Amino acid sequence: MGSRTGPMNLRSPGPGRGSPTIVQSVDTPTSYRRVVHAAAFARHLAALAGRHEPFAVATVTRTDGSTLAKPGFKILIDRTGAIAAGTLGGGCPEGPIVEAALDAMQTGEPRVLRIHLVDTDRSVAGTVRSTDPNELWVQTNCGGTLEVYVEPMAPTDRLLVVGQGGKDDVEEAVVHLGKRLGFEVVVIDPAPNLAEVPDRLVPKGQLDLTEFPIHAHDSVVVLTKGERDVAVLTVLAGTPARYIGLLASRHRVRQDLEALTQRGVPAEFAERLHAPIGLDIGAKTPEELGLAILADVVATKYGADAARPPARRGPAR
Repeated sequence: MGSRTGPMNLRSPGPGRGSPTIVQSVDTPTSYRRVVHAAAFARHLAALAGRHEPFAVATVTRTDGSTLAKPGFKILIDRTGAIAAGTLGGGCPEGPIVEAALDAMQTGEPRVLRIHLVDTDRSVAGTVRSTDPNELWVQTNCGGTLEVYVEPMAPTDRLLVVGQGGKDDVEEAVVHLGKRLGFEVVVIDPAPNLAEVPDRLVPKGQLDLTEFPIHAHDSVVVLTKGERDVAVLTVLAGTPARYIGLLASRHRVRQDLEALTQRGVPAEFAERLHAPIGLDIGAKTPEELGLAILADVVATKYGADAARPPARRGPAR
């Protein structure tokens, strides 16, 4: 994954010709003539997507003048800025494109870059003069220009539901609503009893981060009913999960927080923890509790300043 492969120039095969082919430009230097087929490109994409982390695809869409890059050349950039696969021809400005890709991953917005490959004097002058963040002036001997489309790829938002086992109507409601809202729903439960099948089921009582890592785009709903609250929350305290919520009475929340402190969990975790879980909508039924929980999850996802009364007077159980 860390090494760079050859130029990827995927072009349409035309009607009835099967899979896309990789066309090699006649003026590509010998050191960049290694062909990357569509299957290899797909494997790299799948590997990046499997990490549940953002990444970006940067594709040359147009060139003018002298450039080693050709339309269709592309690179895959992971969240650290490393090039996971592909090349832009070797002499072209991967550094500025990587910086733009990292920015696109942060904002979630694609960018179309116009890159001028010029000498030192023109590079400095263009950089000083330009007010467009998508117009870049890069010092190189190529002398041409190219357009690059940078497309950020966000991981699928996951909703992790940690259950206690057995029939739980609130767990059922959270799974149902989570799937309807487009989350990849994962249930971690030692003895699940669900009418609706989640996207993934982990039939275990312990939350093992070595086996099931939790990422920044994950939201976790804890429905452990007291017995395993502290053990599960201790593990979650060390994760970058975007949302962690516990369904519990205010009395049980206080007990759990005291136990977490005794275990050495930083006090800052209490500020992250949504407990009691959910927005205060006056929920009574399991379905309404599920709605309150998902409303809280979605509000956190978008950074909304959802109305939450003092002391988090959310649904209690």
